Amino acid sequence: MSRLRLPKMPTLIAEAATLLSGQMLAQVITVAAYFILTRIYTPDDYCLFNIFYSYIEVLVIVSTCKYEVAVVAADSDAEARQVSRGALTINTAVSLLLLTVALALVLTHSLPGNFSQLGPIALLIPPMVFFCGTSRIYSFLFNRAHRYRQIALSETVNAASGSLLKILFGLLRMHTAGMPLGTVLGQMAANINYRLRLKQLPFMQGTAPAAVTAKQALLKHRNYPLYVAPKDLLTSFSANLPFLWLALYFQQAEVGLFGLALTFTFRPANILNGAFERALYARVAERVRQRQSIARTIRRFLLILNAIAIPAAIAAWFVAEPLFTFLFGSQWVGTGIYVQALLPWILVMLSTMSLMFIPNVFGTQRTEFLFGLVLLALRIAACLAGLHAGSFILAIRLFAAASAAVCLALLAWYLWQVCRYERSLR
Repeated sequence: MSRLRLPKMPTLIAEAATLLSGQMLAQVITVAAYFILTRIYTPDDYCLFNIFYSYIEVLVIVSTCKYEVAVVAADSDAEARQVSRGALTINTAVSLLLLTVALALVLTHSLPGNFSQLGPIALLIPPMVFFCGTSRIYSFLFNRAHRYRQIALSETVNAASGSLLKILFGLLRMHTAGMPLGTVLGQMAANINYRLRLKQLPFMQGTAPAAVTAKQALLKHRNYPLYVAPKDLLTSFSANLPFLWLALYFQQAEVGLFGLALTFTFRPANILNGAFERALYARVAERVRQRQSIARTIRRFLLILNAIAIPAAIAAWFVAEPLFTFLFGSQWVGTGIYVQALLPWILVMLSTMSLMFIPNVFGTQRTEFLFGLVLLALRIAACLAGLHAGSFILAIRLFAAASAAVCLALLAWYLWQVCRYERSLR
């Protein structure tokens, strides 16, 4: 086997830039659509949409068991293909089970908790889980092959089709169902785009019998459903507590304002995190397999990222309230308060979440789960404090502060693992 040629930092940045270019185009489309959507839909409508999507973020983790992440970590292309096949089967089975349960609950008018606010919209949850799950699996297949343009293209298709459909449904006065339905159809379009280009991947074209079966590949990577999935499920559940829990006790309009602030602060943060995390994960995993140093790459990445993020966060703090009111209309006054509450958390999260692949590379997923338990406990305490005081904004401020503290602890732990690996090379 020839020695792997290690990429330099410009290569990593170029690959991340390819992802960012497509994602930036997708976000330009999405942001442009929001100027219209916020004048068609009310904060109450946004509250219901965020409740809908919060369930998607939790359930899609169950539907894939996080096996999509194992596609990149697989030791061979043949093994990666078998992992993806097993993950697609699990995703289909879970989605069908969710559809059966949702149908039974809707037909018998037995929807519990926040589901009762959604009504028949709950029937859109299973197809959305299915399309999100398959798209995630496909995107990691393209990530393994470093086909970042296809990932960017699918994200653009998702944003463009979803935004246009949301506007159309809003103009048709489908205010309650318009945003969830447009989101489902947009994700379906992205899924189809991935599927049409899947055969372009060299390791998906083989017809010879694989050295391992899908079952064997899934068993080999069982750490993902055993440790990564529970950790991410815990994290996703706790992150969505404002919509899953607090929304039951506060006005929908107030929750809707927070939802818009969350969208326009975490959206750019997630773009950066997603692009750099994918590019870093693939490259760092390759270097670790070749027993090469990774510290310099990670150190330079963190320095560049924070040199951009810190000034941007300071500027956002001062302009948030007038900017949001100007862009989205008078009914969104108060959104800037939530933006200011979220900014410290987002700033820390940019560095931490871009390195969230570290436990997958070093097989330390069990320990990471403990951070999720601490985070959930702190977030529950924040919500309880807000409920006791009868203040939604207090709950969000404490929620964000707790999240930032755990993110800092996680970042320190990730860097400690990198240092330990570097010492093992000496």
